[in-house]
Amino acid sequence: MSATDAPWYPPEWPERVRALVDGELTPVTPRRAATVLLLRDGDGGPEVHMLRRRTTMAFAGGAYAYPGGGVDARDERPVGWAGPSRAAWARWLGTDDTGAQAVVCAAVRETFEESGVLLAGPGPGTVVADTTGPDWEADRAALVSRELSFADFLSRRGLLLRSDLLAPWDRWITPEFEPRRYDTWFFAAALPEGQRTRAVSSEADRTVWIRPAAAAAGFDRGELSMMPPTVATLRRLSAYGSAAGALAAAAGRELTPVLARAEPREGEIVLRWPGNDEFTTYIPRGPAAAAPVPAPPAGPQGTPAPGQEAGA
Repeated sequence: MSATDAPWYPPEWPERVRALVDGELTPVTPRRAATVLLLRDGDGGPEVHMLRRRTTMAFAGGAYAYPGGGVDARDERPVGWAGPSRAAWARWLGTDDTGAQAVVCAAVRETFEESGVLLAGPGPGTVVADTTGPDWEADRAALVSRELSFADFLSRRGLLLRSDLLAPWDRWITPEFEPRRYDTWFFAAALPEGQRTRAVSSEADRTVWIRPAAAAAGFDRGELSMMPPTVATLRRLSAYGSAAGALAAAAGRELTPVLARAEPREGEIVLRWPGNDEFTTYIPRGPAAAAPVPAPPAGPQGTPAPGQEAGA
């Protein structure tokens, strides 16, 4: 097992957690973000598209994650829209109408930027069938560089954002002791017919289609590095036998934000993620204390069949 693929418990955690508990660290304000669990049906059940972040990335380098990223201020600009209203999304996401649009736009934009998959079409009930070719790639690159706004991209191509192709799945906030923090909404979506993922993200050095249970088992064995939200969502996805089943289950999901809590005890600090006991970590007190000790995994174990890699 390489250092790159080690379980995701950063070595700087203990010092920063102790500083937070002792009142010596002021939490930074989390930035809004969105990520998408892109699903397709494989021979052994649903598969999810994942990227391995380059080790040079300042946040979660070397970790497997889903396509996603921060909200661009321009994601609040009016766009052609199909599906549930902005007001409906605001109720589901726990924000206002403008914020809801920005988060949904970020989810669709980042999925296109990082995988080449576009959840949009020329009208309600339609979706782009092919996003390959030089012209699409030029637009994707312009979005990544922020030379082109998502609103202008959709308008120029005469496309409507298909908000009905997204299903709200979860919401996690980066722990208060982290120097880079995100308030991230997780969505699920099925790969549109005719489209395919492409290895186009400059932030990733590998892409893979893999069964959720296989990916979670890779984390359990210490072979795949992932952040707690990624592992938790994989475990929940593992319960469904099809992409459609997972999307149907998203209806009415509770999106209460999951935020780690540091609880001081005599001689140690207990770091907990509410509702996700497997990530509980015990951090000894004192400057010369040892590294954090994660609790034994509470999730399912085993060795499912490996997933299928997808190059381009």
